Amino acid sequence: MTRARQSGLLTWIFLAPTMLGVGIFVVLPIIASLVLAFVRWDIITSPQFSGLDNFVDIATDRTVRVAFANTGVFVVFAVAAQLGVAMLLAVLVQTRMPAWLRVFFRSTFFFPLILSAASVSILMKYLFNERFGVINWLLSLVNIPAVPWLTSTTWAMVVVIAVYVWQNFGFSFLLFLGGLAAIPRDVYEAGSIDGATGWKQFRHITLPLVSPTILVASVMAVISALQVFDQPYVLTRGGPGDSTRTAVMVIFESAFRELEFGRASAIGLVLMVLIMLVTALQFRLSRRFVFYQ
Repeated sequence: MTRARQSGLLTWIFLAPTMLGVGIFVVLPIIASLVLAFVRWDIITSPQFSGLDNFVDIATDRTVRVAFANTGVFVVFAVAAQLGVAMLLAVLVQTRMPAWLRVFFRSTFFFPLILSAASVSILMKYLFNERFGVINWLLSLVNIPAVPWLTSTTWAMVVVIAVYVWQNFGFSFLLFLGGLAAIPRDVYEAGSIDGATGWKQFRHITLPLVSPTILVASVMAVISALQVFDQPYVLTRGGPGDSTRTAVMVIFESAFRELEFGRASAIGLVLMVLIMLVTALQFRLSRRFVFYQ
């Protein structure tokens, strides 16, 4: 066997475990979901081909429409808040301060991300409890009446967004720190000489030069937000009513409560297509708003 063939065989041997894992745990589930989207199956009885019935069913189902609308609202406000908070804190931390203090803030802001979303949501559920929650207790100290955080259609989504942003902004924060650190200092010095300080410096120097990082952070944040499940499920179970029910919650309920796996797969397929379309739109718009050095 020639050296080239030996090298090629060794390459395939090392790739085989990864390819096998991807095939079993990624490719096969995707194919199975695509097939299930066109059948009716409750695990107990044999699958029955139903054509496009599952898609017609979810198109006429009010709960599904409300869930996707809630997901859209959640994505808009959660991603905007996540990126805004992350950028603000990254700019503040990047200013002149002792190295140990910068490390402290980096660790502190990233820490919530390594926690379990379910455990964080359980803790927040107690903090925002209307009767004995710490938040309402603090409000009572300044004579503000108790707020029904988790039982009001007005406040429930606000709490879900706040908890999600608090736990997830750390990743975007680290991305922005890396982007800001890559900007040459002489660019700011030149801007200062030309009279660009404060907001003008941020608007005309920082944002354009960090725009590639903003694109990466926004794409990842949108994909993650479109798949939100833990926070609304633990905090509100989708209530009150359907005010915080999301697309992934409907998939979960269809599959594991109603045993309609075909319907759940159809909703998952629609969500996957939506994620692909939104991501493609982001990259399309990036041609106008992203600047590379």
